[in-house]
Amino acid sequence: MHAPQFLQASKMECCHAPLVSSYNDRIRPLLDAVDKLRHLKVMQEGIQLPTIVVVGDQSSGKSSVLESLAGISLPRGQGICTRVPLIMRLQHVPNPNAEIYLDFHGKIVPTDEPCVSEAIILATDEIAGNGKGISHTPLTLVVKKNGVPDLTMVDLPGITRVPVHGQPEDIYEQISNIILEYIKPEESIILNVLSSTVDFPTCESIRMSQRVDRFGQRTLAVVTKADKAPEGLREKVTADDVNIGLGYVCVRNRIGDESYENARLEEARLFEVHPLLSKIDKSMVGIPVLAQRLVQIQATIISKCLPEIVQEIVGKLNANVSELNKLPQKLSSTAEAMIAFMRIVGLSKESLKNVLLIGEFDEYRDDEDMHGTARLAEMVSNYSEELSNRGEYMTNWSKLMASQNVFKEILAKPSISTTSTSWVNIVGFGELMFSVKILVNREMETEIVKEIMGSQGGGIERLLEESPSVAAKRDSLNKSIRLLNDSKEVVAKIVDKIATHAD
Repeated sequence: MHAPQFLQASKMECCHAPLVSSYNDRIRPLLDAVDKLRHLKVMQEGIQLPTIVVVGDQSSGKSSVLESLAGISLPRGQGICTRVPLIMRLQHVPNPNAEIYLDFHGKIVPTDEPCVSEAIILATDEIAGNGKGISHTPLTLVVKKNGVPDLTMVDLPGITRVPVHGQPEDIYEQISNIILEYIKPEESIILNVLSSTVDFPTCESIRMSQRVDRFGQRTLAVVTKADKAPEGLREKVTADDVNIGLGYVCVRNRIGDESYENARLEEARLFEVHPLLSKIDKSMVGIPVLAQRLVQIQATIISKCLPEIVQEIVGKLNANVSELNKLPQKLSSTAEAMIAFMRIVGLSKESLKNVLLIGEFDEYRDDEDMHGTARLAEMVSNYSEELSNRGEYMTNWSKLMASQNVFKEILAKPSISTTSTSWVNIVGFGELMFSVKILVNREMETEIVKEIMGSQGGGIERLLEESPSVAAKRDSLNKSIRLLNDSKEVVAKIVDKIATHAD
């Protein structure tokens, strides 16, 4: 007599109340901001977003839990049904008509409740191929439906050690890599799905989560199939032999074609009247409790991480802009190229004049090889020593002595260093300096212009072409800056909204 009355009362409550209502208004703007950042692919910039990541061994009941939260059917069958990261964005709406669509490869594919499972399979095949392989490329499922909690979760492939049904030989390694990629960041909350029918310490998902969260500080466990193995379940979740820091929630799986409303009624009845399961604290049982816990945890982690996300976005944006500004100027017209060309020639001549003629080494203060005047003097001195050892030296010496008056004028110039009293040094040095002047003032410019304006022409236009490496770097930085600017705008709006509510 009591059970029907209980069911009738629960049915009225179940059909009119969403799984979670008290947090929806507060969490929705935060969750929307994070979802927009995820859609912008800001994680490609190394910025981690707070994410609830769902992991579990194969056949742990993971799909059933997600179905109960979303109120829709997901692909079922033998082998791995989830072959790509499935981002599930759930949003409670007052409209009784659900809006469901898939977002992948830059396109939106609308679907509905009866067809959503098939739509996911087709999208997965398009992303990961028609075989049994898996892919790191995510698929987003958006469910806007009355009664669902405001949550965003990432469902990952179930863990299997032995490849079956045509799966790749390294399937375990592939799945492990994807799972670790998502659960390793400190911003990730791990929802570990465990079957009540197995020993928790033997679960591969537990071992994997403990590799990145040793003490379980960011791990919540949901224990499925409570009705299949009720004996000792209360003791297992109370003892916590596997360090689940965020606690346990025990649930009952939906059976067959059972409606979601009836499944919630049966679950509530199970934990109310079962002789063993009714002894488990009510704060640890049921899909509604799980939804409430997830929303609370999600709100906490987003609020905690948002200021850090803002700082990271601004920091990376400033760094990229600075790096872009350091790249060579990109020339967009022939006129700009000509101006840049003349500037380069002028600066080159000025630099050579300072080093080779005047002897100013400010540009190359620590590079002795660039101190041209000193180097030339040293070379001439060495050459003088070689001449003194040759038989025709005196004959040449006499000829040079006759020309000494010509070079007295050269000696009078302050830029000439008289480090040797040998007239051979004076003559040789003078000749070299004269040649350097011609090189700097005339020949270098002539050769550069000849090279640029040569017979093939188009030299100035060639200056407009960037090297492939610089062009690729510029393109990459510009894309990153656009993404970060969009992300900055997203977080700025949510920060302003938070500040307005605070006031």
